[in-house]
Amino acid sequence: RFGFARAPQPVHRLDRDTSGCLLLARNPKAHKRFQRAFEEGKVAKTYLAVVDGVPEAGEGRIDIPLGKRSTAKEGWRIVPDPKGKPSVSNWRTVAVKDGRAMILFTPETGRTHQLRVHAAEGLGLPISGDPVYGAGRGPMLLHALSLRLEREGKQPVEATAPLPPTFVQAGFGDVT
Repeated sequence: RFGFARAPQPVHRLDRDTSGCLLLARNPKAHKRFQRAFEEGKVAKTYLAVVDGVPEAGEGRIDIPLGKRSTAKEGWRIVPDPKGKPSVSNWRTVAVKDGRAMILFTPETGRTHQLRVHAAEGLGLPISGDPVYGAGRGPMLLHALSLRLEREGKQPVEATAPLPPTFVQAGFGDVT
C-alpha cells in the first residue's frame, strides 16, 4: 500500500515476462485520469529488447495493424491484420553483441503484444526468449525502461527502471 489507505491500482499492464515500469494510481480519480492519458496516447514509453539477430538498418518505424487470432491448436495470439487496430512503433539499435541486437522501442500505440509482434514481423527478428513469437529459449528480454506522463499544472510523472539481471547475463548491461 506504500503507506496509503487503499492499495494502488495498476493503470496499464505489462506482459507476464516483461520487466520494468508500471504506473500505479493511488485513487479512482487518478486512475481514470491516467487511463485516459494512455488511451489518448499522451504517455511516452520506451522499451528495450534483445532480438535474435541484427537488423539491416540502424533504425526505423514499424506500422503494422494488429488483430487477435485464436485457434484450438495454438491458443490466442496477435497477428498482423490489415483490418486490425493501428499499431506503430519506432525503433533504433543501441548495441550489438554476439549476433544479437538490443533495440530501443518507442511505441506510439499500446496494443497487446505490440512490440513482440513488431519485432518478429516488422524487423523479422523475434525478441530473445519470446515463447509465443520466437524460439522461447531462456528468459524473454523485453524491458519497460521508462514512461513519462505530462500533467496539467503539476510535475510530470516520470519513471525509469534499471535493467534486470537477465539483460546483464545476456551481455547487454549498458544502455547507450
